[in-house]
Amino acid sequence: MFKLPHPSRRLALALTLALTAGATSPAFALNPNSTSVQMFEWSWPDIATECTQWLGPKGFGGVQISPPGASKNAGGWWGVYQPVNYTNLTSRMGTPSQLQTMINTCHTAGVRVYADIVVNQMADGSGTATDGSTWNAATLSYPFFSANDFHANCNINDSDYNSPSGRWNVQNCRLGGLPDLATENSYVQGQIVNYLKALLAMGVDGFRIDASKHMPASAWTSIMNAVKAAYPTNLQGEPIWVTQEIINDGEVDRPSYFPVGTLNEFQFTSAMRDVFRNNNGLNLASIPSVMGTWGNWGGSWGFIQPQNATIFVTNWDTERNGGSLNIDNNGGADAGGQRYTLAHVFMLAQGYGEAQLYSGFKFTDTGADRPSTSPYSGGVPQINVVWDFAHRWTPLANMVAFRNASIGQAQQNWIVGNNGNQVAFSRGNVGFVALNNSGSAWTRTFATGLPAGTYCNVINGTKNAAGSGCTADSVTVDASGNASITVPANSGSPTPAVAIYTGQKTSGGGGSSCAVTFTIANANTVVGQNLRVVGNVSGLGAWAPGSGFALTIQGSGANVPWTGTVSLPAGTAVQYKYVKWNGSTAVWESNQATGSGNREFTSCASGSQSRADGNFKF
Repeated sequence: MFKLPHPSRRLALALTLALTAGATSPAFALNPNSTSVQMFEWSWPDIATECTQWLGPKGFGGVQISPPGASKNAGGWWGVYQPVNYTNLTSRMGTPSQLQTMINTCHTAGVRVYADIVVNQMADGSGTATDGSTWNAATLSYPFFSANDFHANCNINDSDYNSPSGRWNVQNCRLGGLPDLATENSYVQGQIVNYLKALLAMGVDGFRIDASKHMPASAWTSIMNAVKAAYPTNLQGEPIWVTQEIINDGEVDRPSYFPVGTLNEFQFTSAMRDVFRNNNGLNLASIPSVMGTWGNWGGSWGFIQPQNATIFVTNWDTERNGGSLNIDNNGGADAGGQRYTLAHVFMLAQGYGEAQLYSGFKFTDTGADRPSTSPYSGGVPQINVVWDFAHRWTPLANMVAFRNASIGQAQQNWIVGNNGNQVAFSRGNVGFVALNNSGSAWTRTFATGLPAGTYCNVINGTKNAAGSGCTADSVTVDASGNASITVPANSGSPTPAVAIYTGQKTSGGGGSSCAVTFTIANANTVVGQNLRVVGNVSGLGAWAPGSGFALTIQGSGANVPWTGTVSLPAGTAVQYKYVKWNGSTAVWESNQATGSGNREFTSCASGSQSRADGNFKF
């Protein structure tokens, strides 16, 4: 029988579980955080392998893991969303030590770790949990919780979701009949705070809050304020990442949750389903009216602003309940007809919100639990066998770097084909994409917005090892920024899209490289720090501080100039910042990694140029 320790020892127990596992050291060189991937019910050792083999090298900024706490040990996949206690991190996905190893491994690979947090409800029935503890829902008996910590037993009716008058029931009655924790109570909040702090102590970088709208926004504001009092940042020195599962309907007040973190914008998920399936008269040409445009987001569907939004094409719920495009587990043509792939290409190419991919497993029974078979055989990934590995599909994986390169670039040059199911657009002068969701090929001359040169179409391949050509097809952009392109019909194969960006340029502008001299002063460096130039092209580390171009100090003192010359791709739109770097910790200009405030220029067609940038921006 699980014994309940004295209340004064509960925080110590929770933190000891994390700290004795050996928490990671802070401040790794992490990938840009514009794209993460939900690795649904992947085990901790397998995620560690995937961070090293794929997620880190391909530029993923984070991996969202399934709930790490002790949960129901029987039933389908939904069992992990029925927690039993928050103090033992033995789950279906692995042990606490395996969790710690995975966090450390992913950080070393440049990938953040976000934990799915389930604290609205507890497990139904009774039995023995994944950590060996026991519970009984009939008597509301759980480790660290008693009947006083739960709301009364009442039901949420469908009508409660239709207007604000139903909000009390949604937040105080039982979701799916599961015992509902009184998250507004100080004791319950304390247990949740301890859980989050224990995970942060292990190096977890942030949280996805399950069923967030079923708990008051004020409760979560109090919880996160208490967490941040102990952890103003995560161990990497970044703000704690938080996103919340909030399906928009008549009873929820979405803005009240903005202070807690971003919201899962399910409007985007629904829009992708409807425009790619041509539901209700919608098509790709409808996207600007539905969701708004660059700098004027919202549209007829009332999208929240991008700084408040995390978006995805599908997740484990929507692929099972019909709420999204699906990967073809249940029949249909979303995957076979390339709609699923095209929607992801669009999501990663456009500039709204923070994007998440989803990687799960194949099923015919929507309630089936995770496969017993590993995603690997002899260390080799088994793609589309039992686990779908959607994050390794070439078009999706290569578009992550496209998205990283185009951070902060305006969405421009919107072009619509004759039937409304063909669209193209550029991201400033960094990237261009064209998508064809129709049965006819699309041939025309496009205004790409890119510098002249030859670019690899990353939908099908990337630059070869020598950087002189492409592993698949390429696109030539002329001196006016135009390119003649044929986008294949959506007939199953190949993927009916073209995507090019400056990081995959092989030639152009009269020369393959430009020698750029950077100079900066007044950085107020301290002993052990140097200055690096970090930006969106490979010569500047592709936004990874540890891989940025190191400058040389010109004399001695905190504010003397630093300078250096680096070879960059010719005729390329470059965004960059200066970064103070001590081998582990990055101090960015303007206290932000990438985005607004980037310095930018277009590199020379050949020869050399100088960037005398004055003073470091604080």
